[in-house]
Amino acid sequence: MILTVDIGNSNIVAGCIDQERTYFVERLSTNLNKTSLEYAISFKNILELYHIDAASIDGCIISSVVPPLNRTIRDSLEKITHKSVMTVGPGIKTGLNIKIDNPAQLGSDLVVDAVAAIHEYGAPLLIFDMGTATTMSAIDHTGSYVGGAIIPGIKVSLDSLSSRTSQLPRIGLDKPRRVIGTNTIECMKSGAIYGNACMIDGMIDRASEELQGNIKVIATGGLARFITPHCRHHIIYDDILLLKGLLLIYQKNKPN
Repeated sequence: MILTVDIGNSNIVAGCIDQERTYFVERLSTNLNKTSLEYAISFKNILELYHIDAASIDGCIISSVVPPLNRTIRDSLEKITHKSVMTVGPGIKTGLNIKIDNPAQLGSDLVVDAVAAIHEYGAPLLIFDMGTATTMSAIDHTGSYVGGAIIPGIKVSLDSLSSRTSQLPRIGLDKPRRVIGTNTIECMKSGAIYGNACMIDGMIDRASEELQGNIKVIATGGLARFITPHCRHHIIYDDILLLKGLLLIYQKNKPN
């Protein structure tokens, strides 16, 4: 069993996984001001909540889009597990062929998603990761990462809308009763839910023309479950895709 940690802009997703099962997935708020000790206490509390002994963890692996936190999180994991911590980045074998202008610019979370999706579902495929930003990753029929798109995230868009308009409130992401809203909140919910669902459908249509072939579509990330049920394309929702990818990469790089 390994402890996986994905450091995102809004949340840190931690989980324990092995080849047989996923033991838990939990989220912490990303906070640059926390010390390694504070994060260590948080991770230790999560393990205790699920009755997992830190000594039973074979290793740890991190993916991150917040480099200033990498050292802090690595130190915190070493404190509670007394194991070396692997970080997805230069020098780590992933097996992913990246065909974009500058492969070094590709976020480690997208690399991990792609590794897991290709292994689990085959290629060609599209992967939508819906978090602070909504990202689309395109994998061609050879299993190569050929590009994608970055779209403002749902909550980022809603927060911007509320903060820049005096009469629009902050809202949740529960399903609106209908597409055509009859009050301000229902109109906002329709735009957030159905608007993003239509955007996903439209991106699938256009990207499919470029990729060609029988394309599978995978969705992951904390906000995907609110949107994908309202899409008209068949989308496979995999909320532990990133954990699966981190496990695969850990296995490729673990010491003999």
